[in-house]
Amino acid sequence: MSLKLENVTVVYGEGTPFRKTALDDINIEFPSGKIIGIIGHTGSGKSTLAQLLNGLMKPTSGRVLLEGNDIWENPKEIGKVRFRVGLVFQYPEYQLFEETVKDDIAFGPKNMHLTESEIAERVAEAAKMCGLDQSALVRSPFELSGGQKRRAAIAGVMAMRPDYLVLDEPAAGLDPAGKEEILSGISAYRSGNGGSVLLISHSMEDIAKYSDLILVLKEGKIYSFGTVEEIFSDIASLSRSSLDLPQITKLFHELKKRGVTGRDDVYTLKFGEKLLREKGF
Repeated sequence: MSLKLENVTVVYGEGTPFRKTALDDINIEFPSGKIIGIIGHTGSGKSTLAQLLNGLMKPTSGRVLLEGNDIWENPKEIGKVRFRVGLVFQYPEYQLFEETVKDDIAFGPKNMHLTESEIAERVAEAAKMCGLDQSALVRSPFELSGGQKRRAAIAGVMAMRPDYLVLDEPAAGLDPAGKEEILSGISAYRSGNGGSVLLISHSMEDIAKYSDLILVLKEGKIYSFGTVEEIFSDIASLSRSSLDLPQITKLFHELKKRGVTGRDDVYTLKFGEKLLREKGF
């Protein structure tokens, strides 16, 4: 599997005083089987990128290639692309509409014309990954808590088993426990299905913990693309893109300055805790 942007530019408001270039000549290939964190200041083009990959938006110029084929070569077939590149919008809970959670999760697989047994299998699998038990599946989605609604909406996209799962701030507004449950489910999806995940988030901590690679966007351009270590070790570069380090990384930079530890390449709380325990703290 490969998903690639080739010389992609997106312009809003062409021919008006409000013309804005949201993405400017983007060239990138997203490797399969990875979780790719996408970060950037507000207005950097993250959400535009997400909608391009799923075919909800057409580039002003350039091509979006899925397995080497332009997804817009046959516009009538764009629906099939959306089964393979699933998109979860920010606050997806507002898109729930079926009578039960089970029916909502099954909506996508039904449109794929799967058998009833295949649909049931996918619903159960996606619900488990998103932390929804059997009692939740038979309830109306409108009876659920905000966090449960979010999990149900994400499960509905997971149930289609897309090759690429694109999520725009999936944990926004959730408490720490709810955030951990959703992001762990997303990680389990990648591990269980071998699919790729593109995770857009403002949380540097979440990006550091769950990503294999990080894409940094700035003013509609690719600013940098690399491993977690490569991106977060370049503090000056992050600062120039108006981004910050994870809080645990900041802490270890200070500890290194004070001679408490020789490590400052710490990007997750779990690893930081391990190092401090080894120091006897």
